[in-house]
This record gives sequence, C-alpha cells and structure tokens, in this order.
Amino acid sequence: MKRTPLGISGKGKRGISTLGWALRGAAAGAAGSTALNAVTYLDMAVRGRGSSSTPEDTVEKLAAAAHVPIPGDDETRENRVQGLGPLIGLVAGIGVGTLGGLARSQGYLSAKPVGVALTGLGAMVAANGPMTALGVTDPRTWSGTDWISDLVPHLVYGLVVKNTIDAFDRP
Repeated sequence: MKRTPLGISGKGKRGISTLGWALRGAAAGAAGSTALNAVTYLDMAVRGRGSSSTPEDTVEKLAAAAHVPIPGDDETRENRVQGLGPLIGLVAGIGVGTLGGLARSQGYLSAKPVGVALTGLGAMVAANGPMTALGVTDPRTWSGTDWISDLVPHLVYGLVVKNTIDAFDRP
C-alpha cells in the first residue's frame, strides 16, 4: 500500500474479487440512495416544499429522444412516468456506488473527506448531468437554496457510500 495526499493506493486487506467489490459497491450505492431520499424528504417536510418534476421530465425527454413511446392511456402513461422517474435516480445511485466498489477493487482507498466529496459529487453529476444535457434543468440558473437542496443530500449519499464500502474492507 502506498500513501498519497488523497488517500492510499494498493489492495485492500480482504482479498475480495472485482465482482465482489462491484456488488458491495452496488449495495453501498443502494444504501446511499436511501439516505439521499430520506434527507430530501425530510427537507420537503421541514420546508413544506413540493417534490421536483425533473425526474419525470427527464423520462419524457429520454423517451422522446430515443423515439420510444411510453404506452398506456393518459392515466396509465402518467403513472408509468412517475414510476420511471425515481428509478433513474436509483440507477444513478447504485451505478456510482458500483464504480466506487470497482475503484476499491483496483486498490484505491481515499481519505474519508476526499471519498465523501468525490462520491457525492459523482452522484450529483450522474443525476444532474443527463437532466442538464436534455435541457430539463440548468444549474447555472439555480439559486443558493437550490444548490444547497441538491448538494446536502448528495454529500449524505457520499458519506453513506464511503462508510459502507470502507466497512467491507475492515479486518
């Protein structure tokens, strides 16, 4: 193992396979996504704010861009879009966790603050990047409150994912 300013590089202590780390990362991503959702819902309850329509808007834009219709009459189609929206967030969260597990399988072990920040920001990019590219949102127009409302849950996600992956590598 080699120490760097950002953390440690080298194999972990348990000899876990690449697939094993990917699966552990996916589990950590699922735990992080749950924490992110909990913080978001708590913010909604405390501030009395409504839910965002951006996940559903993203589904609509993705379906249109891919020329894939979402089937059903008006109500059924709307229900499908409402179900698919949150699934996009879960895919992003589990995907970023999987990438974190794969990084660990290659021996990357960051210092806690670095890992939390990188993982949280990675999830933020994975979630907001497609929405920005599709024109659903534009972070350049967000207020300070909007940024905090998005950043805090993603940092909580990063904290949970980092701690969960680290827990898998303890002796």
